[in-house]
Amino acid sequence: MSTQTSLLPQVSQALALCAICLATIFIPKFLQWRTRMQKLNAIPTVGHSGFFLSYISARKFKTHAQEIILEGYSKAFKVALPDQWEVIVSGREMIEDIRKASDLDLSFIEAVRETMQSDYTLGKPARVDAYHIDVVRTPLTRNLGAKFDELRDEIKASFADEIPAKEMEWIKVPMLYTVMKIIARTSNQYFVVSLSGRDPDFIKLSIEFTVDAVTGARALQHYPGIFKPIVRQFLTNVPNCLKRATGHLELLIRERLEKEKEYGSSDWPGKPNDLISWLLDEAQGHERRKDIVYNIVSRVLLVNFSAIHTTSVTCTNALFYLAANPHLVQPLREEVESIVAELGWTKAAMGKMHKLDSFLKETQRLSGVGGVTMVRKVLRDFTFSNGTVVPAGAIMSVASVGMHHDNTLYEDPEEMKAFRFSNMRSKEGEGLKHRMVGIDPTFTLFGGGGRHMCPGRFFAVSELKALIGEVLFAYDIKFENGEMPAPEWQGVNFSPNRFAQVMFKRRIPGPAQVRADRGSL
Repeated sequence: MSTQTSLLPQVSQALALCAICLATIFIPKFLQWRTRMQKLNAIPTVGHSGFFLSYISARKFKTHAQEIILEGYSKAFKVALPDQWEVIVSGREMIEDIRKASDLDLSFIEAVRETMQSDYTLGKPARVDAYHIDVVRTPLTRNLGAKFDELRDEIKASFADEIPAKEMEWIKVPMLYTVMKIIARTSNQYFVVSLSGRDPDFIKLSIEFTVDAVTGARALQHYPGIFKPIVRQFLTNVPNCLKRATGHLELLIRERLEKEKEYGSSDWPGKPNDLISWLLDEAQGHERRKDIVYNIVSRVLLVNFSAIHTTSVTCTNALFYLAANPHLVQPLREEVESIVAELGWTKAAMGKMHKLDSFLKETQRLSGVGGVTMVRKVLRDFTFSNGTVVPAGAIMSVASVGMHHDNTLYEDPEEMKAFRFSNMRSKEGEGLKHRMVGIDPTFTLFGGGGRHMCPGRFFAVSELKALIGEVLFAYDIKFENGEMPAPEWQGVNFSPNRFAQVMFKRRIPGPAQVRADRGSL
């Protein structure tokens, strides 16, 4: 009895010490959480803001994001996500504040890490050292003129293989997946010259990786961090895509590394002018050469993802609008044929196609690739010029779908005006403005300006013009019932109807088409 009595003070002392330790750890975290919530509570909510009811709103946001964003548009507001809040803003002033913000305050990379679960889907090395962005911004873009013939040849061959329409017969084509195959082929023929872009398995895995990265990110968001590596391994197809891609690319990478050793330089005779070479040129130094095969393979897949995903959505939307609006075909076709007859199928020719550029930009204004853009992770409390404070830890974005349908920014915003932007460019002093690749605070598809504006936009827009140009040049298209199918929304992400078919028929060459074809030789 005396032994038990003597232990009581020691037990009490240990419990008190544990209580102090727990209080030291959790009280500051609780106070930090409460301060953060007070700042978030000062921002209006669209939907419920209560602890339990907010989960109902989060579920609704998954299926009705467009309507919810439009409801809150014109002010800063927040919406509930399954595990946090997202603050959505709009207006030139707030966009400019985001554009000028330091990466120490608002991080694009950390936002991608969270929304795309990029460490598990796109590769952690690409987040830690994003040198592939410099590759896309510089050699990939600068080589577009020199390599445009390769791009054009593959576009022509891809359409002939994937849409084998005849002159006297209409055929039905499942549009989105066909476009993805064509873009995967053309992009990879440009990216990796030593590997045939027509390799069926490489094309298939490029598409699968694009789809799996998006679906994998959605799956991973529902699991705590400790379980994500396991979920990635067993509930996504990303590891298998990496393994297959390594099988295709490892020998090419090692051969080029051997050439560097042989010549003692990264510049050696016969060096291919492609993405692998550009990445290896950038991957200098001991740290960047660690696990070099995985580093290069994962970045090739990442660049593929960027090239295939957005471009496929944009191209499919454009074809849907053409099929549903046959009156737009002739003026666009005349522009393509006249410019190609003069300049051939070249990068310079693509730059001259103002009407086609306007049509593509208008397509994206109406449809886009999602309801928000310029997504950032708030690393430190951020105060906008108008006094709105967004606390650290929140995800923040711009309500692009609201801006693009705002009648104070666009006349008749619900109407497809294919030449809206080319008409603006025809005014004095406006010739370089309103381009699809330009900086426009009312059109935020490519990021609204600043250092995080999409580095691949020049490649993407030139490729899009060449793709749509080939359709205008070689085919007639229509919907069987004349109606454009409704899009599909998954949270803030947008996709054209995955099952919709477009009818194609090969055009009988006319005099203008023959002249243009000769001009492209």
